[in-house]
Amino acid sequence: MTNVWLEFTTIALVHLLAVASPGPDFAVVLKVALTQPRRIAIYTSIGIGVGILIHVIYSLLGINILFKTTPWLYQVLLWCCAVYLLYIGINAIQASKQSENVSLQGPASNESTTMSAAAGFKLGFITNGLNPKASLFFLSLFTVVIEPSTPLMMKSLYGIYLATATGLWFCMLSVLLTHPIVQRKIQSYAHWIDRFMGGILIVIALSLVVNW
Repeated sequence: MTNVWLEFTTIALVHLLAVASPGPDFAVVLKVALTQPRRIAIYTSIGIGVGILIHVIYSLLGINILFKTTPWLYQVLLWCCAVYLLYIGINAIQASKQSENVSLQGPASNESTTMSAAAGFKLGFITNGLNPKASLFFLSLFTVVIEPSTPLMMKSLYGIYLATATGLWFCMLSVLLTHPIVQRKIQSYAHWIDRFMGGILIVIALSLVVNW
């Protein structure tokens, strides 16, 4: 039992550092929170949390070892992630001031610019599911931190915790960024922030390719 609590504490601390550091998930949530209603940002955050389960499942099945023993498989993941982030980034830098008219509590003034809940969830889910940073995190977690002798049930509970904690973190971030006071302060240049985050996503995408 002591080993289990030690593992959980280590996992929780490492996850806190990982989820708080800037990355594709953070950039996407910030972009959505500034240009979409609050509920869409929350659905995107939930999608990111559920996306964690992809990494949890392949880690529990031992498939994560393939990333370590089969370099080309990880390279494919890098390229898929880079292309997807590049696509999102290019769309973001084309943001216009119309995105500022999104209402925080109701539908946007221009319905064509408002994402559906399903689209927001899908955006978060795919962004995290393709996130190579998350892949490396879980590869390290299940090969270094978590003992092979740890029961499968406990490993599953760790995964559920990580997915839940991630989703809650980004949901809280979404609520903060879509608070009326925060929105009023940034409303006049929200589209520039959107473009900036689009540029960040493009830089992340290109860095994945360059580092490869």
